[in-house]
Amino acid sequence: MMIQHSATIVDRLGEAFRGMGAGWVMWLLLSLSVVSIAVMIERTIFFSRHSFGNIDGLMRALADGDLEGAVKMVGERRGLEAEVLRQAVRTAPRGADAVGEMVEATIGRERLHYERFLSYLGTLGNNAPFIGLFGTVLGIVEAFAALATDAKAGAVSQGAANIMSGVSEALVATAVGLLVALPAVAVYNIFGRWLRTIVARSECIGHALASHLKSVFPESGAARSSTGPV
Repeated sequence: MMIQHSATIVDRLGEAFRGMGAGWVMWLLLSLSVVSIAVMIERTIFFSRHSFGNIDGLMRALADGDLEGAVKMVGERRGLEAEVLRQAVRTAPRGADAVGEMVEATIGRERLHYERFLSYLGTLGNNAPFIGLFGTVLGIVEAFAALATDAKAGAVSQGAANIMSGVSEALVATAVGLLVALPAVAVYNIFGRWLRTIVARSECIGHALASHLKSVFPESGAARSSTGPV
């Protein structure tokens, strides 16, 4: 009784899978690929417009204590480095420790804008091969079902030819899945590296300003002058 019941479930699942086919998997992968290309283009434009580039001039200005000059270099430019500089200079009168805290807070807030949609690329890169493999399995199931039907009809040779053709078409789904996943993973890693570079430059700006403040207002000297000699 249990064996018959299990066989019925398998038959029903087999019919459902054969009815689904593998064609919709191909369309799904192509749709996901189009969305990933749109994300890549949008993120490339965003990163390009929100990246300061060379910060050597800013570092020299901050090291010399020319805060106004550093702010003028940034001007109206957008991006993490520019926003960190503005917030750090605004916080400078409160001391180096306050500048450090403000830099970390600004980085944490602004990096969310850079990470937007990147999770899509990472998820697609990890799962597109499995989607393609699922399409391949559906195609193979359909091909073997066709072989069984031909075998019952006595056309074994025709069924063998059909299954070879079906398996070949089914494997295309796996190839498409890999083709969609590889660019997504590569571009995801590129943007991740780009973001880490922007964050590193922003931290350098904060450290440069904090270093200047500590040299101008050394904490140890301030403490000695306020308490007097021991």
